Amino acid sequence: MNLALVELFRYNKWANLTLLQACRMLTDQQLDASAPGASGSVRELLVHIVGGQQTFILRTKGRQHEGELNRSSAWPGLDRLVALAVSTSDELLAIAGRCDGESEVELPYLGKRYRYPVSFFLTHALEHGVEHRTEVKLILAQHGIATPNLDGWDYSAAAGYGQEVEDPV
Repeated sequence: MNLALVELFRYNKWANLTLLQACRMLTDQQLDASAPGASGSVRELLVHIVGGQQTFILRTKGRQHEGELNRSSAWPGLDRLVALAVSTSDELLAIAGRCDGESEVELPYLGKRYRYPVSFFLTHALEHGVEHRTEVKLILAQHGIATPNLDGWDYSAAAGYGQEVEDPV
């Protein structure tokens, strides 16, 4: 098992759920807010983050475009997004745990097939989440809304890491 890769996906799950939880208090107007430089509204980006995880999971299996959420999907509501974020995060954790760094898949696109290492789709999933969570935080901050701290230190505390060690007597 690739424990370091699994840890990265534990952080990814925590960060997604922390952000989604922080967005529970937003009004419809705030969910529809955007900001210069952002690639969509808060609502669109939240759907895109979770839908992206669905897509990356499919791509690790050599599949895509099977009804996963995307920016133009109807708003499923925060409860549904949270449930999907949990299930897709858990599946990404499982894939990361099995990833040997050598597995490859063939992905069809426009009548041709392209070979990718499974690890690439995991890398893309991590980067994608960080990028779009950051956009959501920037939109919220530009509208004067407090944002959750998704820093590694906050994850460490949530995970129970960094316990004080007593000096040996």
